[in-house]
Amino acid sequence: MKIRLTSVHVDDQDKALRFYTDVLGFLKKADVRNGPYRWLTVASPEEPDGAELQLALADDPAARAYQEAMFRQGKPAIMVHSDDVKAEYERIKTLGGEFTMPPTEVMRGVTIAQFGDTCGNLVQINTLARG
Repeated sequence: MKIRLTSVHVDDQDKALRFYTDVLGFLKKADVRNGPYRWLTVASPEEPDGAELQLALADDPAARAYQEAMFRQGKPAIMVHSDDVKAEYERIKTLGGEFTMPPTEVMRGVTIAQFGDTCGNLVQINTLARG
């Protein structure tokens, strides 16, 4: 079994696509419209055929309530991995990303940083030292 798709709710799909591609550097994988519905996904350029992240419109009251509650509590909607959180922090800041937590070692070998995705979510970058 493999994870192929996961979703994050966003308040504006166009804005989310710009952020996830222009700032984070992900690749647009799918952009299909059917009336008012839009299926929009991105993927990592490091694994373009790997798992996709659906940028799902938060147009359902339950989805919106969950998204807002998670943000208020400071809980990330998604977590991504980087071999160098500090370098990603600097790169994303340069591109206009706004961090709520700078790179912080939370336990030995684990460094995280958190930032808003401009669409109602917190994103966390992790670096995990192994070995």
